Amino acid sequence: MQPQDATEDVVIAGAGLAGLGVALGLHRKGVRSVVLESSPALRTSGFAFMTWTNAFRALDALGVGDKMRNQHVQVQGVRVMSSITGEVVREIDIRVQGKRGPHEARCVQRNVLLQALEEELPRGTIRYSSKIVSIDQDTGSEAKILHLADGSTIRAKVVIGCDGINSVVANWLGLAKPCDSGRRATRGHAKYPDGHGFQPKFMQFTGKGFRAGLVPCGDTDVYWFLTWSPSCPYADGKDDVEQSAAAMKQFVLTKLRSINAPPQVLDAVERSQMNDVLVAPLRYRPPLSLLSASISKGNVCVAGDALHPTTPDLAQGACAALEDAVVLARCLGDAIIGEGKESVEAALLKYAGIRRWRSAQLIAASYMVGFVQQSEHAVVRFVRDKLLAGVLAKGLLMMPDYDCGTL
Repeated sequence: MQPQDATEDVVIAGAGLAGLGVALGLHRKGVRSVVLESSPALRTSGFAFMTWTNAFRALDALGVGDKMRNQHVQVQGVRVMSSITGEVVREIDIRVQGKRGPHEARCVQRNVLLQALEEELPRGTIRYSSKIVSIDQDTGSEAKILHLADGSTIRAKVVIGCDGINSVVANWLGLAKPCDSGRRATRGHAKYPDGHGFQPKFMQFTGKGFRAGLVPCGDTDVYWFLTWSPSCPYADGKDDVEQSAAAMKQFVLTKLRSINAPPQVLDAVERSQMNDVLVAPLRYRPPLSLLSASISKGNVCVAGDALHPTTPDLAQGACAALEDAVVLARCLGDAIIGEGKESVEAALLKYAGIRRWRSAQLIAASYMVGFVQQSEHAVVRFVRDKLLAGVLAKGLLMMPDYDCGTL
C-alpha cells in the first residue's frame, strides 16, 4: 500500500449545499472537518432554487438564515396559469400558518448561499480539485483509505458522502442506483439591472407534456425552469433537442407560446443566461430501496443528493440537503465532543434513522406530483386541472412544514 499523504478525522466529499452545511454545522460544534471538492471552484450550476420554511429553519440553525433573507425577496404566493389563455386561474397564498409557524419561501441564488456557507468556515476547510475515485478499508483499523484522482490518498476516520447523484460513497455503501424518470429539465437566469417588475410570486405553467415555472429571486434577478418528456430520449440523457443555448431557448419559447404565456415571461427567457448543463435528465433513487438501505455503515454515511436524489417537482431537494446537514452535524458532533458517551457508528445510525423515512417520503411525493402535473393523459389532465389543484397546493405546503431541530 502506498504511504498516505494525510490523516483526517472527518472527511466530507463534495462542497455542495449538504457538504458545506455539514462542515459548518460541525464547525459550530467545535469539530474540524475537511471538504474534498472535485471542481476547481465552488459549483454554481442550477442558478437558484426555492428555499422553503424547512430549509430556513436549517439555515437559521447553521447561522446564515438572515443573510439569505436580506438578499432575497419573500415569495408571497403561487399563481397557476391557464394552459389555454395564459391568465391566472388559481392563486395560492403560501404565507399561511403551518403547524410550526408561518410558512416562508424565497428563491435563493445557489452561488450566494454557497459563498455564505464558505465564508463561515475556517480557511483551508475546502480542498478543491480533490476528487475521490475509490474507497478501501484500512488494514487494522476502522479508518477508510480514500484514493484521489491525482494519485494521492487520505486516511479518514469518518467519511461523509455529499458527492451528488453519482456518489462514489453511495456506491461504496451499496445504495440502489438512481433511476431515469424519463423527463428532462432546463433552467435559466434573467438579469434586469433596472428592475424586472414581476410580483414576488411563483408563476406555474402546465402544458401538453411539460411544466414550467418562473419566480423572482430579488429586484433584479428572475429564475425559470422547464421540465418535459422528450419524444426520443437516449440513454446518455440527451434527446431530440439540439444541444446549444440558442436552440434550447427556442425550444422553451415554443413550449411557452403554445400555452399563451405572458410577454414578460417570454422576455425573461429571451434575455436569460442558460444553465451550464443545457439539458439535465431528472433522476431519482427508488424510494422503497431507502427503507432497508445502508445509509450509514460503520464510520461512513451519505447526505444530500448522494442520499435522496429526487425530481424537482416539490422543490425540496436542496431543502432536504440542508435538513440532512443539521441533523448529521448534531448527531456526529455530539458523539465526537461527548467524550466517548456515544460511538461515531451509533451517531451515524441515529442520523440514518432520522432521515430514512423523510428521504423516501420526499422522493415518492415529488415523483407522483411530477407525474400528475406533467401527464399528457386526457383523464389525468382533466382531474388535475378541475379537481386536484387544491390538493397539489396543500402538498406543496405539507413537506416544508418540518423542523430538523437545532445543532
